[in-house]
Amino acid sequence: MNRDANDRSNRHLELSDGDLTRQCDVDLYRASGPGGQKRNKVSSAVRLRHRPSGLIVTATESRSQHENRARALRRLRRALAFHVRSDVDLDAYRPGELLAGCISRQSRLSVGRRDHRYHRAVSEILDVLAACDMKVSTAAARIGVSTANLVAFLKADPALWARVGQMRVTAGHKPLR
Repeated sequence: MNRDANDRSNRHLELSDGDLTRQCDVDLYRASGPGGQKRNKVSSAVRLRHRPSGLIVTATESRSQHENRARALRRLRRALAFHVRSDVDLDAYRPGELLAGCISRQSRLSVGRRDHRYHRAVSEILDVLAACDMKVSTAAARIGVSTANLVAFLKADPALWARVGQMRVTAGHKPLR
């Protein structure tokens, strides 16, 4: 997926839950494990296979299919943000409207994991990091925040921190500490 300077968002992350689900093959099945008698009688586990990206997520924790579907959609959004990269033209790059709205007047990233903008912001940040050869200081300068702030933002989400470490190793760098 290529993006110009004005089109930086992971399109899948902008979709409503219903539209995102329509891009998926949905499997409902009986999960094994604890959960009482109902667990073995009802197909409450949910597996989503996102056709455009090939990503697969599951949710089996609840005896409620509805709760598991919601969990699976949240996991799919996270997987899309973490694994679907788009090209960024660094010469023309300016933070997109959504990411710019997540940067405070003090030039600090201020978007929490429960914020509906979080995964889209993470997607753009990872795209910029990838375009900067996973060099955090270069990416922070492009985004308009300090290196310390960007590192603190990445570190606040252990799964995001691990993903950045994997991406850095793939790019030939040491993971961040």
